[in-house]
Amino acid sequence: MDIKQESDEISLQKYQQSPNRLDNRPSWDEYFLKITRQVSERSTCLRRKIGAVLVRDKRILATGYNGAPSGIKHCYEAGCLREEKGVASGERHELCRGLHAEQNAIIQAAMHGVAIVGASIYCTHQPCSLCAKMLINAGIKEIFYEEEYPDSLSEDLLNEAGIRVVKLSFGNDKNQQLR
Repeated sequence: MDIKQESDEISLQKYQQSPNRLDNRPSWDEYFLKITRQVSERSTCLRRKIGAVLVRDKRILATGYNGAPSGIKHCYEAGCLREEKGVASGERHELCRGLHAEQNAIIQAAMHGVAIVGASIYCTHQPCSLCAKMLINAGIKEIFYEEEYPDSLSEDLLNEAGIRVVKLSFGNDKNQQLR
C-alpha cells in the first residue's frame, strides 16, 4: 500500500466516524421545514409567527410570512385588532390587518411570474380554510406542516380536493400523513 492510498483510507475512516458526514444531512422535509421556520421570523404578527415555503422539484419557488400588506402599518405599530375584539384563534379571519404566510407566498410567486401549479408547500402551521381554498385553486399538490391549527373546514376542503397533507415531526414522533 502506498502512502497516498494509506492516507486516503485514513481520511475515509475519519470521515465515516465524523459527526459531520453527509449521511447526517437533514432530509428534504427537514431542510425545507427549517427554512420555513426561518422565514416565519420575519412575521410581524403579535399572536403567532407563521412561515410558508413553496417548493417544486426540491427547489424553492417563493416564501411568505404572516404580516400586514406592504406600505401598511404592522400590528406591532397599529395594535392587534383580533386581540382588541377578543377573537379566538381559527375564527373571523377577516378581522385582521395581516395576510397569512401561505397567501403571501402565493402572491410573491405571482408578482415574480413563478408558476406554482403542482408544487408543494411547507408551513409552520396547518393552513386555515381561507388559505386551503387558495392553495386548492393554485394547484398545490401537497402540504407539509408542523403545528396544528384549529380549523376543521380546512381539513374537509383539502380532503375533498385530494390534496396530500402531512404533519411533520422531527423528534421522537413520526410524521403523520393525514390525507
